[in-house]
Formats: sequence, C-alpha cells, structure tokens
Amino acid sequence: MFYLKIIFLLLFSSTLFANIIDINEETKTLDILSKSEIYIDKNKNLTFEDIKNQNIKFEKNNKNILSYGYSPTFDVWIKFTLKNSSKKTIKKIIEYDNPLTTNVDFFDFNKNSIQKDGLLSKDINKFVINPIFSIELNPNEENTYFIKASSFITTLIIDLKLLDEESFYKKEIKHQIILSLFFGAMFILGIYNFFIYLFTRDISYLYYVLYILGLIIHHLMYTGIANVYFLNYEQKITIVSLASVIVAIPVYALGLFTKSFLQTKQYKKFNMVLNGFLILIPISVIFFLVTDDYDKYRNTFTMLFLVFLMIITLYATLKKNKQAYFIFFAWVIFLSSGLLMYLSSAGIFDIKKYFPYLIEASFVIEAIIFSIALANKITNLQKEKNEANQKLIIQKENETKRLSNEVNLRTKDLKNALDEKELLLKELNHRVKNNMQTIVSLIRLQSDEIENEKLKDILLTIQNRISAMGHLHELLYKQDDINYIDVYEYFEVLIEEVRDSYDSFIEIHLDIKTKLKMEQSIYCGLIINELITNSFKYAFPDKKGNIFITLEKENENIKLTIKDDGIGFDETKVNFSLGFTLVKTLAVSQLKGEIDINSKNGVTTTILWNEDE
Repeated sequence: MFYLKIIFLLLFSSTLFANIIDINEETKTLDILSKSEIYIDKNKNLTFEDIKNQNIKFEKNNKNILSYGYSPTFDVWIKFTLKNSSKKTIKKIIEYDNPLTTNVDFFDFNKNSIQKDGLLSKDINKFVINPIFSIELNPNEENTYFIKASSFITTLIIDLKLLDEESFYKKEIKHQIILSLFFGAMFILGIYNFFIYLFTRDISYLYYVLYILGLIIHHLMYTGIANVYFLNYEQKITIVSLASVIVAIPVYALGLFTKSFLQTKQYKKFNMVLNGFLILIPISVIFFLVTDDYDKYRNTFTMLFLVFLMIITLYATLKKNKQAYFIFFAWVIFLSSGLLMYLSSAGIFDIKKYFPYLIEASFVIEAIIFSIALANKITNLQKEKNEANQKLIIQKENETKRLSNEVNLRTKDLKNALDEKELLLKELNHRVKNNMQTIVSLIRLQSDEIENEKLKDILLTIQNRISAMGHLHELLYKQDDINYIDVYEYFEVLIEEVRDSYDSFIEIHLDIKTKLKMEQSIYCGLIINELITNSFKYAFPDKKGNIFITLEKENENIKLTIKDDGIGFDETKVNFSLGFTLVKTLAVSQLKGEIDINSKNGVTTTILWNEDE
C-alpha cells in the first residue's frame, strides 16, 4: 500500500453514472451520473439515516455533468445502483472529478458505511487529486450507493466516473506528471522574465513575473495539486478564507503589467478608469475578507476588471500601439480557452474529452507570444542604439572648438551607454536562446508522455516555432554585428530542424541573394517554419518532392518565395489555421508587406516588402 501511495504522486481525471448499472470485471470506465437519480436538500439537514429510512423522492437525471453555480445553501444527493452480473468479485473506484468541492460524502447501503472526502478532507495520506471512493461487489450482487455533495467556496460542479483500479492509477499518474511539467515550465518562464527585468529594469517585466507567480498559485489550487502535496487541513481552512485574494493577485498584477507595457498614460480617460480599478480591487478584497454575506459576488469585480483590460487593449490596438498587438492576440487565445472551459463546466460542451489540457496549452502559447514581444522590444533597443550613433556623429560635426571639451565628455558618456546597450543586447539574446531551449526541452518531455497523435503534432509545431526564434538569438549572440545576420546559415538551421521532425525524402533548395536586418530575419524565420512545416505535413503524400526557397532584392523591395511541387490544395475549401493566420499577421503587420498564395502546380507563397520598413 505504501508503494501505491508513492505512485499517486502526480495526477487526476473525471465523470459518474447511476440507476441500475450492470458492470463486470472487464469494465474500464463508465459515466454513471447520466444514469443516476438526484435530490436537492435545500435545508441541508438530511442525513444518510434519513435517506435510508424516509421515503425521499429522487428525480431521474440524464446529464453527464451537473452544474449548480455558487451553491452554499443546499446539498445535492446522488443515488445510483450497481450490479455485478459476473461470477467474480469486482473492485472499482468511483471518482468525483472536482477537487474544489468542499465536502463529498459516500454511503454504501449494503455495508451501511460512510466515506468522507473533498477539499476540506482531513486525510493526510491522500495522494490523488480528486475525491475517490472504493467499492467491492460480490458475484451477482446488486448495491445502491449515495453521494452527498456541497460546496461553499466555488461553483458546485458534479462529474462522476466508475473506473478499474489499474486504469484509474495509470490515468492519475499521467495527469499529475503533465501538470508537474506545466508548472515547471511556468516557473522557468517566471525566472526568465525576472532576469530580463534585472537586465532591462523595465518594470513591466516585474509585473509580468508577479502575474505568473499569482497564476501558478491559483492554478495549484484550481487543479488540486496544492491540496494534496502542500497544504494540511488547517492551512486549507486558511486558504479557503483567502479565496478572494488568490483570485485577485494574478488579475491585479495583470492590470499593472498592462498599464506599464501599453503605457496607458497616453489614453487619459482609460488610464483614469484603470487607476480607479487598481484602487478599488484591494478595497473589494478586504471587504470580502471581513464578510461572508456576499461571497457569491466576490469574483464579480475582478471579472469586470478583466473585461476592462480587454477593452483597453482593443482600444490601444485600434490606435496602432504595436505592443498592444501581442497582448490582444494573447487575450483572444486566453478568453477562447476560458469560454470553452466554461462551456465544459456548464455541461454544454465537454472540451476536456477532446483537449483535457486546454488551459495549460493556452498558457504555453501565451509564452510564445510574449517571446515575440520580447524580440520586438529588443528591436526598439536596437533603434535607440542607431539613433544614439546618429546623434554622436552630428555632435562631432557641428560642435565648435570652444565646446570641444564638453563634446569629448558627452561623447565618452554616449559611448559608454552604447557599449552597455551592446552588451545588454548580446546578453539578452543569449538568455532568450537558453530559456527557449529549456521550454523546447520541457515540451519534448511532455510530448513523450502523450499518446494522442494530434496533441503530439500540436506540441511539435509549438516546439519548432520556439526553435525558429531561438536559433536567431543564438546567431546574434555569436556574431559582433547584430544589425544583420547570416541569412543562409539561419534558414539552413531552421530547415534542418523541421526536416528532422518528419520522416521524408523531400529536397529543399535554398537560394539566398540578399541580406536581412535582424528584426526582419526573425519574422521571415517564423514564416518559413510555418510554410515548410505545412508542406512536409500535407503537400507530399508519398513523402517525396521538392521545396524551393528564394530570397532576392527587387529595386527597393525584398521578395521571399516559398514554393513546393506537392499536391496543392483547393482554395475554396482551405481551412485557415492558426499557422496561416500567424504567417499572414507577420507578413502584413510586422514586415508591412504583401502576401500572395497560388495553389496551381503545388503551392507558391510570395511575400514582398520594402527593406527600409
């Protein structure tokens, strides 16, 4: 039993069924909630003895998930019957897929026994995330079970599953490993941004670190990991009383980050409202800490604040604030995943069935977006360096002999500033490359644990996108001149990265006839990564063919062409994926160019932009 407890050290799952459910020794997983009967105890005074001895009228249920919103004033009773029609004794586990439900009591009618679990469980030897209950049915035995669920912290969501012991423990271990990898990646991302703050002293990165740490704490509670491994019963009681604080911390930090990153002082009315929210949120948190009468509204103010942050980001985007593009894109991804999770918790659409780690995946994508934002910030630093150089030249040409001593002094100060920025840029590139490689390694580890091919393909695509940016920073760190890079070497490294990801005999022909600025190189690298990945995946069913990549200069414009001789696609039926949207956004919004896609005789993508943009 000791070794089983050690094995538990990492995962969870979901579901439940009822009425008379016929099971046997071959049963793996059953949703039993849709075959159950339910009863709402609005007075919260019924006991198992009352249910057993009184004629309580239960109502039939046909839903797989029950959602009651914030429901501290009543208990939900679930009744279901299981029958073992086999000739063997069967042992099963009933899993209650919600680690945040305060109290979950399980009653075995035949044995007249009660098992208690839930968020406020006092079981110090528990190593699984969700409440679970063990049952045993003898040959041809039929038994009725009752579950009483109540919650005064979060919304009451009931989802029950019946599983074999072996299947449950395998699923639990896998789940906890994936969550551990996710938290590790988020922690590394926080450390990475903290070091960026130390080097740049840009306060927006410190706010982003606080947001990540708040998000980690909140998600540790949300997933149930903290309840199993970090908190005892007394600490759980304390954390429950601080629920409004746990929710408010990441939201408040996100508000500070948005204010600094978007420089909202330029939008006076919006900035005034934002400052008002930043003052009122701590006041509202204190209010909900001293009273329990309005607990169901405790997250309303923070949700309104999130909506306002979305509005101000949209406004800044419309005002062509380049930094807002990145945050707005991250908002779209985050809110989309949040909407899908809400629909899942409401029982409308079970997203966890198809993508159980949607929230975690959205955080990883957010990390990629802010990595691109970092590249944009480095570009701005480079522009500042160029402007400082120009200022130095003008000063040398126009200053008179009378001011020569002062000119020399200022020249020395400017040169020191330029040297510091040069060192900062190289160090930033080095750290960006190292941290991106760490994230890639974590994604590879997670991918090795996953059997779903579609999910593995998504992780592979994410991995290649991060690598595309990491290779550029590696080249910038190695060379003295960071205004331009060796385009041929950079593209060749990208191509080999993608080629190694797929088993094929596709030839890639590279023709480089001009050079690129650093900021244009990273966008071109991401575009090439997306397009040749699509060619490898879809253009060549027989795994053979050719891809031609040409970079040339036409007058004052630069032309990038990616062509394959594959099967092409039907333009009337094409599905515009995230990858295609990313290519179009980089070509139009970042390179300020034009993009043309021709699907005759394979697929030819041509991007044309002005080299001085």
